[in-house]
Amino acid sequence: MRAPRDVLIAALVAAGFGLTLYVFHPGVMTYDAKYVYEAIFAPQPGDWQSPLMVTVWRWIDPLAPGAASMFLLTVTLYWSAFAILAFSLARRSLPVAILLPVAAALPPAFTLVGIIWRDVLFAAAWILAAALAWAAADRSKAARAGLTIAALALVTFGMLLRPNALFAAPVLAIHALWPQTFRLKRAALLYLPAAVLFYASVPLVYYVALDAKRENPLHSVFVFDLGGISHFAKENAFPVTWAPEQNALVLEHCYQPTLWDLYWNRDPCKFVMAKLEGEKIFGTPALSDAWRRAILRHPLAYLQHRAAFTGTFLLGDNLTLWTLDVEDPRKYLYTDRPAFMTLRAIDDALKHTPLMRAGTWFMLDLLIVALAWRRRASAAGAFAIGACGSAAIYILTFSIVGVAPDFRYAYWGVLAALASAAVLLATRRGERAV
Repeated sequence: MRAPRDVLIAALVAAGFGLTLYVFHPGVMTYDAKYVYEAIFAPQPGDWQSPLMVTVWRWIDPLAPGAASMFLLTVTLYWSAFAILAFSLARRSLPVAILLPVAAALPPAFTLVGIIWRDVLFAAAWILAAALAWAAADRSKAARAGLTIAALALVTFGMLLRPNALFAAPVLAIHALWPQTFRLKRAALLYLPAAVLFYASVPLVYYVALDAKRENPLHSVFVFDLGGISHFAKENAFPVTWAPEQNALVLEHCYQPTLWDLYWNRDPCKFVMAKLEGEKIFGTPALSDAWRRAILRHPLAYLQHRAAFTGTFLLGDNLTLWTLDVEDPRKYLYTDRPAFMTLRAIDDALKHTPLMRAGTWFMLDLLIVALAWRRRASAAGAFAIGACGSAAIYILTFSIVGVAPDFRYAYWGVLAALASAAVLLATRRGERAV
């Protein structure tokens, strides 16, 4: 009977939503989130973080001022996606439908859902886009239109939160347009035009619609790469001259394949950004020109640097659960909350396992795409290829533009893999979703 089945699914999703509120409310504020929140009161948003996130937060902040408004938006998107998928899958496999919201309430998916990062909001928006596309697969063309438009809007929203998702967005968008089947020729023909449209939307939204101030976030990549090239080539690649002791630090000690902040606000190497900004080089063509020259002059050093970073990102013991109080970094958050402290203990135990490694989920996404390939003519196969294919591409982009290796950058890969595995398990080979 449908009624008991639907009541059970609704109860599980409601319990997951309630658990999220219980553990995280009003949401865990990070330094990035604090920066975005402060920007909502500024006359002009900057583009260092997504100006679209700034604008959305400004709109919703009166509903629940502070962290709570963005937290509630994120968890609503997250649990709405898993609700849509679970209700649909229950018609094919009730055990899988039950397991899906349970999995969404367990690490590693649950670990980050209450933390206010644009990466978490991005992943929540894209899993909902995928869920809406799945829901549209069995509808008539007319009935599918609204769901498709909503899914495409969410794909675009996510890409504007994380512009490096530019190369992953066409895969998910093509799936949203044709959720019943995946055709390689169609995807190949549409991929580049779709990427161009997504690329054009960034300046249109950022600088025309939202009038964002240019803060040159891409130049952080240039600084990180120039530092890496200098280290591996043992030759200064920056377009400035250092004092002898500074030059020794740049070549030998400043570089770590972890984060560019070492050159920005960390001792003993924050002199790098101080000089680049002091000599008005950061944010100008002089820095981008130096970056291009350095790669052409030392391609092997560049590849060594990017390989070292990628290895750290995919395999390293990186930041997962945020626990510091951004108002007083000497303190930990929510130490008086047993539920949050339990989650922290679980995270500490799992953090050193493959479950909390970006590389694990990257490989799972690739494996699911491979397994789904023979079923690409079905809605289930198309879903898995669209979700996990876009996730694998998205994770891979950090090999080129990443400047920090946090686990959050692979969060879309986690949600895509969980949802796709459930869809494939619940839908028999050769059967379309209904």
